[in-house]
Amino acid sequence: MTELHQPLDGEKLLDVLIIGAGISGINAAYHLRTELPHYRFAILEARDNIGGTWDLFRYPGIRSDSDLYTFGFSWHRWNRSNPIAQGADILEYLDDAATTYRLKDHILFNHRVSSLEWAQNQWTAEVQHAGANKTIRARFIIFGTGYYDYHQPLTTDIPGLDQFKGQVIHPQFWPDSLDYTDKRIVVIGSGATAVTLIPKLAERAELVTMLQRSPTYIITVPNPSLNSWWARLLPKSCVYYIRRVFSFIFGQLFFRYCRAFPGSARAFLDRGARSQLPADIPLDPHFKPRYNPWEQRLCASPDGDFFKALASRKAAIQTDTISTVDAHGIRLSSGTYLPADMIVTATGLKLQNCGGIPITVNGKPLDIPQKFMWNGLMLQDLPNAVLSLGYINASWTLGADACMQLTCRILKLLEKGGLTAVVPVRDGVQRTDGKPAMRLFSTYLVRAQKNMPRTAAARPWVARTDYLSDMYFGRFGDVTAGLEFL
Repeated sequence: MTELHQPLDGEKLLDVLIIGAGISGINAAYHLRTELPHYRFAILEARDNIGGTWDLFRYPGIRSDSDLYTFGFSWHRWNRSNPIAQGADILEYLDDAATTYRLKDHILFNHRVSSLEWAQNQWTAEVQHAGANKTIRARFIIFGTGYYDYHQPLTTDIPGLDQFKGQVIHPQFWPDSLDYTDKRIVVIGSGATAVTLIPKLAERAELVTMLQRSPTYIITVPNPSLNSWWARLLPKSCVYYIRRVFSFIFGQLFFRYCRAFPGSARAFLDRGARSQLPADIPLDPHFKPRYNPWEQRLCASPDGDFFKALASRKAAIQTDTISTVDAHGIRLSSGTYLPADMIVTATGLKLQNCGGIPITVNGKPLDIPQKFMWNGLMLQDLPNAVLSLGYINASWTLGADACMQLTCRILKLLEKGGLTAVVPVRDGVQRTDGKPAMRLFSTYLVRAQKNMPRTAAARPWVARTDYLSDMYFGRFGDVTAGLEFL
């Protein structure tokens, strides 16, 4: 197998350049090394560690919101009993996967891509490293950069926030040494980050209050620390595959149930929340969302830890809007006053495309919001480049797997035909023809839609659809429709 050792010789043309050493980048490296072992490739990582989001986010209690049997790699089993894992455990798992398969041999840390240019049938990446600029050339690019802007959080207009004398923290930039013992904390937000933070903060804080403008659906999921009796009787490989298949099928069936029968799904989720709430905390308005289940992502509460925090009286919930923030707390529109020592703005994350890297194609800047996605993998008019993205209604890694199956098939097709490049093309497209690439209605997703690529209702101009159909298409589908080969 071809291996890459630092430093990279910038004069040699790489077959593939992977940007990002998170889940997508590591998964891409594994598939390239397995299916195209003669390829010379490198992974550029702007940070000094693998893991991407899981290395960046360090707020208390950070964990997966998908089960690790499907969120983990198909080629490196998650063999623990708990399906929902803490951030540190996920980082350890990713490091073990990268080490076991010697993928770290291909990673160049502290290499930040500042621009990408396609010209003369190849990519040129301008890269910043150790205070100097360097150039790396490649035939093909894989973006393993995810969706999130690592440098800027989603801005939120909170009246009077600049008057607050305590500490204001965004979870994306949680201070390592922050001591919140015996503090009164208000967490603004109701999404997965807030639902994750509150039980952990409540362990040491005097009181943690979730302040939400509108509620979200919270579903309790079992998260056993020990294997059940049947799992101890079967071989580990059997246990893993049973859990992986069950988690995938159950997740997809529940998603379709919510979309097909929203009234029934809402009643089911309401019953689950009501059965766990303390008697003095009503379901309405705190747990009665204005939208149907799975119009936004559901929030998972492992073993009901969120509801247990409410029952402990170390956590509370308020559903209201903010009138103003003063030096010592928050005044709500209802007149209620929430005294606070700390305010946590868990109001969402800022999304971006392709890691925010400026891209030019034959001298012209690429305007991503004007482009359509080809089978959820490539961008219209962007040659020799794929975006390894996950699903919005299932584990991210399932989407990354489907992406790489299709990517490897395209690379083999280019190689077999002696072709130089492939580019998605679509003639006569009107801007209004497209639909958003991510069709959920969380605030941060809605705000990002204007900057996202577009999709259509049918292949090849579709977003990620579902794992089984994407894997089938990646193996047997027509990968020439909508593509131009050079």
